[in-house]
Amino acid sequence: MARPQPWQLTRDAFSRLLAALSPDAEVAGGRYEELRRALLRFFEWRGAWDPEARTDETLDRVARKIEQGETVLDPVAYARAVGRRVLLEDAKRSRRRTVELMDHHAPRAVDPPSPDADACSACLDRCLAGLPASSRELIVRYYDNAEGRTIDIRSRLASEMGIPQGALRNRAQRIRDRLEECVRACLRAGKHEPHPGR
Repeated sequence: MARPQPWQLTRDAFSRLLAALSPDAEVAGGRYEELRRALLRFFEWRGAWDPEARTDETLDRVARKIEQGETVLDPVAYARAVGRRVLLEDAKRSRRRTVELMDHHAPRAVDPPSPDADACSACLDRCLAGLPASSRELIVRYYDNAEGRTIDIRSRLASEMGIPQGALRNRAQRIRDRLEECVRACLRAGKHEPHPGR
């Protein structure tokens, strides 16, 4: 079941999104379809629950920010950033992400127990706590505030670290990949008791 959406995509918001992709309507339509396919592949590859819904949610968020007057210089890069945020939110809240978090290669017993939200959340907390402080701070700040001024935040973070934004993006992705693997291993091992001191 998809999470409730308090905001519905309007014709005007959709038109503004297309205009941000290109002033030429035909080109904009093509770019929109390319972006949608790319997001769908991203969510499918990551094992997200209901990739189509996650893709629509991502594009709706981008359209809403543009409609609200957010300056979005690169809608494609912005949409990818929002998509990563949507995926991270799903992981943290453990909203029916069994497919991604279970080991696909292990033989399944009849009616295997699925990790519940508390177990997934505890594993994520445990894995975050196990990261070096610098990596933990980077990943938390990198995925913070996708609903607001994400581009500005990441630009400032890259500047503080003295690295290009592309390098920052790569570092964040590597940390995120480690976190996902850690959460999977934690769930498989049943080590989802609260981390000491947390």
